[in-house]
Amino acid sequence: MTDPARTSRQLVLLLIAGGLASILTAWGFQLIGGYVPCKLCLEQRIPYYIGLPLAVLALVAMLRGTPAQGRLVVSVLLLAVAGVFAWGAGIGGYQAGAEWGFWAGPADCGGGGGMPDSAANMLNALRSTRVVSCTEASWRMFGLSFAGWNAVISAGIAVLALGAAWAWRRGSAA
Repeated sequence: MTDPARTSRQLVLLLIAGGLASILTAWGFQLIGGYVPCKLCLEQRIPYYIGLPLAVLALVAMLRGTPAQGRLVVSVLLLAVAGVFAWGAGIGGYQAGAEWGFWAGPADCGGGGGMPDSAANMLNALRSTRVVSCTEASWRMFGLSFAGWNAVISAGIAVLALGAAWAWRRGSAA
């Protein structure tokens, strides 16, 4: 018979590893591969910046052998992680759908950075700024763009968080 608490910890470790691999891959494509992220691409990173620290907190609380009220905190943290990554999957799905032309993308997507402070800097900015549209996929693998893959990965992480919360509650009821 498997220990539900151990299963929960393993799921959280898998969730953290998968999330780190995903966000580091996104940063790698940007910094090493030269892919410039659009506005929605940057928004899809926010769940990683929120959800991964919450998952680490949940894991630390699990490893500390928390009392009954701490068990509730772990469950709430894991449900928050699931919610945050479900939100990320929604953003990724929205962008992937816009890329495929299923619906319109955001009207304010595709702009560059801040305003230049002089006319010379404005001309330099016009020559060097790459405007990235949220509705054009810059890369695809097996038919999915970065946004499509993020939707799949974020949904998977949300499912892992729900599974970890369920196993944790099951273990605390025993």
